[in-house]
Amino acid sequence: MLTIAAAGLMTAVLAQPLPAHRMKHEERPWVGFRGPVAPATPGERSRPAQPWSPRDNRAAVQVNVDAMGMNIIGDAANEPSIAVDPTNPARMAIGWRQFDTIDSAFRQAGYGYSATGGRSWTFPGRLDAGIFRSDPVLDSLADGAFLYYSLTNITGLFTCDVFRSTDGGAVWTGPIPAAGGDKNWMVTDRRADAPRGHAYGTWNSFYSCCGETGFVRSINGGVSFQGPIELPEDPYWGTLAVDASGDLYILGISDAGTEPFYEYIVLKSADAKIPTATPTFSVIARFDPRVLGEITGFTDDTPNPGGLLGQGWIDADTSTGPTRGNLYVCWSLDLDGFEGPDPLEVVFTRSTDGGATWSPPRRLNDDAADAWQWFGTMSVAPSGRIDVVWNDTRNSGGRANISELFYTSSADGGATWSANERLGPAWDSWIGWPQQNKIGDYYHMVSDVYGADLALAATFNGEQDVYHLRIGREVCRADFDMDGIVDFTDYLAFLNLYDGADLRADLNGDGLVDFADYLEFLNLYDGGCA
Repeated sequence: MLTIAAAGLMTAVLAQPLPAHRMKHEERPWVGFRGPVAPATPGERSRPAQPWSPRDNRAAVQVNVDAMGMNIIGDAANEPSIAVDPTNPARMAIGWRQFDTIDSAFRQAGYGYSATGGRSWTFPGRLDAGIFRSDPVLDSLADGAFLYYSLTNITGLFTCDVFRSTDGGAVWTGPIPAAGGDKNWMVTDRRADAPRGHAYGTWNSFYSCCGETGFVRSINGGVSFQGPIELPEDPYWGTLAVDASGDLYILGISDAGTEPFYEYIVLKSADAKIPTATPTFSVIARFDPRVLGEITGFTDDTPNPGGLLGQGWIDADTSTGPTRGNLYVCWSLDLDGFEGPDPLEVVFTRSTDGGATWSPPRRLNDDAADAWQWFGTMSVAPSGRIDVVWNDTRNSGGRANISELFYTSSADGGATWSANERLGPAWDSWIGWPQQNKIGDYYHMVSDVYGADLALAATFNGEQDVYHLRIGREVCRADFDMDGIVDFTDYLAFLNLYDGADLRADLNGDGLVDFADYLEFLNLYDGGCA
């Protein structure tokens, strides 16, 4: 085990100028034009033409489509985030940075929703149309409501708002002021015995409305937010997690130290879950970049020149099994950056004692190439399974701009991992830029006991678009009516949700419409539910 307080692995924490890389990322709300672009080719259907992995016999489905399910020519959509209704997993919403034309860097809060488990999507338009918005972050509450945390800059100061939806993402209310700043993130507390409605947000205070504060909380489901407070060492470019007891964890880069000897830190709050308490935080872990890996990027020869190559992910195991209580950290980092040629890897570490000690960093990508493994994205299922995806250039012949989507998982708390699986076709991350040379800063994934729902951005249509990919078994084999069994009533419930009630038929020809027809449907429809 790697003891984070061990001598030789720590860096001095001094009051130093901000690391240079921190100042390279800013969601500037300019509106710029570069002149006309070449005519686009005719739009394609929402599924890419290239073959996808036979693992699930299903391709990614484009989200930013017109009313006919066709690609919209000449726009750009990137940096997606997803929310899935825990009371009905067929309902989900994805938000993204919407550029109505690639001639302009002006972006708005795009959103789409699905009631079919991601098989089809509706893109109604933009939240707060005509207003600069970026860094979309979505999450769901225990009752199924969705929150959309959105960065804006109208007055010259970065701040964030929240929009709410109680109907699966079709209709949203807001904006609701929620403090904030650049590179914001959000998480909700969905524990069954928790006070319903706790939501937590963080951001990079260097680009913010609110001085040196970096944390905000709602205790009423996002209807309103309390005043922002400061965090120790002001972590940024990371995420948040809530464990089985409701304790809150925040991962990020500490603002103490200078490049390249900054630290990654984990903060913990045991009282953020208490509605009457003012949340307090302490640093429970520090990671030396010379051990965990180095942040890199913001140069023209990377897969995502103008953006992050991945943000830090932290999650907690809330299962009832032996791994309950584990903490996990995953990040795309340069593991040998101080001495080796491999530019970026997906790095994982875990704690089995509440964050006191952490395992030695482990590289999850199993290739032998000097390649970019970027946008590493992690989520943990209620069963304890850990899912990780990333973009990978291992098969590109050394080209930084040609990537494929890869996946691995662990069923034993991160002790062992499945062989890397290629899930998607190759695509070019250097095309479709909307006068901003990046495809956003992150992907987002939500895991369940059957698999995971991934929101990703790619250029399968020759431009930047947002897609949903189901990894693993389909949600349609789920207990839709939540009675503890999968039976004919789930078939009827599924048909009420799926756009195609004419499937309520005698599919096996025995004269009855019963559960056997449900099973036949699962086997027949696109192979996705078999």
